[in-house]
Amino acid sequence: MRSTIWLSYDLGVNGDYEGLYSWLDGQGAKECGSSVAFLKYTHDGDLLSALREDIQTAISLDKRSRIYVIHDRKGRYVFGRRKSAPWEGFGENGDDEEDLGDVL
Repeated sequence: MRSTIWLSYDLGVNGDYEGLYSWLDGQGAKECGSSVAFLKYTHDGDLLSALREDIQTAISLDKRSRIYVIHDRKGRYVFGRRKSAPWEGFGENGDDEEDLGDVL
């Protein structure tokens, strides 16, 4: 089976980017901005299971490694998990009400 996917990756400062880039190049991936790749991934069986196994074989990962896959209009982490966004707290989120003081 062949699936169209996008990968977002963050392997940390000392991550195995050489292994990842070698794997992405072998897959014929296209660059889509900082730490995002687009590819048509050929696999047998379940996409996420096959992708996870393939990546683990090709790349050295540690507890800080994060790889997120988007396919069929859905996304999920195949390695790692979500962390706090650097933009949290910068925008208005509707929780703060204007203090009008006492109204007579």
